[in-house]
Amino acid sequence: MEHSVRALLRSQMRNIAPFITLIALVLFFGAVSPSFRTLDNLGNIMSQIAVTGIIAAGLTFVILCAEIDLSVAGIANATGIAVAYFTLQESYVNIANVPLPGWAAILLALLACTALGLVNAAGVTLIGIPSFIMTLAMMQIAAGICALLVRGQIAYKVPDLVTTLGASRLGGIPTIILVAATVLLLSHLVLTWTRFGRYVYLVGSNREAAENSGVNVKLVLGAVMVISAVCSGIAGMLGVAHFGSAQQNEFDTYLLDAIAAVVVGGTSLFGGRGGIGNTIVGLFVLGVLNNGLDHVNIDSFLKILIRGLILLIALIINVYAQRLRETAGD
Repeated sequence: MEHSVRALLRSQMRNIAPFITLIALVLFFGAVSPSFRTLDNLGNIMSQIAVTGIIAAGLTFVILCAEIDLSVAGIANATGIAVAYFTLQESYVNIANVPLPGWAAILLALLACTALGLVNAAGVTLIGIPSFIMTLAMMQIAAGICALLVRGQIAYKVPDLVTTLGASRLGGIPTIILVAATVLLLSHLVLTWTRFGRYVYLVGSNREAAENSGVNVKLVLGAVMVISAVCSGIAGMLGVAHFGSAQQNEFDTYLLDAIAAVVVGGTSLFGGRGGIGNTIVGLFVLGVLNNGLDHVNIDSFLKILIRGLILLIALIINVYAQRLRETAGD
């Protein structure tokens, strides 16, 4: 009995550790700061992680396939700037010097992020460029697109629908939280209940076995790269409305946050283990940590160090759990 419990704990360490971390953080910050343990602050935490959550949902697909996408923040920034750019009267696409309808600006922005995702997919699957290098290049390409469109300026005008979804409230709840919850729920359903979701796990667990089973591995890898780009694009558009402006480098910090949310939550960097549930836990770990540190008197530079240490611990657990899995022959 004791041996079976120990074996279960070892096999589930990747899932258990994030929960323990989250509970410990909530208890600690709740004890040291009365303002932390309020419903209003819970709403603040959820609002703060909403944009990251949308990006992390798409990134979960990629990491489950044992790949990485370093271009998510760049694509989010480029798409946010694009939807504002296409809305402006002086946009180059408006030949008659008339602003595009809101739906057209949104459509063009979505097509833009999809196109960037397709370039990532083509580089990884058709040319054979490692995803780390391909998406690193795309990160620079997206940054160049941002610089070209804004030219050092700040844009404030976005379509009304984007403003509604990103900066309004529904029943007292910020709509961006509802959008993030919807994206995460749909992603969970796809990964859990669809054949494509099973293929994602199979490709991540054993790519050779997936090929031998008749799975089109390249198609799956290409699809997850596009999904990641589209989720990043949606986050970028809503983030611009949420923050109130579109400007260069606005989403740069979201790359580390999104990766950290997926990894801290327990999804394996080696693929095939984890999912959206893990990502949600990771999002709350980061959200509680960032918010809680704002409620205590601590050096702002020390906050960055603490976040880095939390990510390092998560990576160590991730690698150690993989070794235990291999040792146990799981």
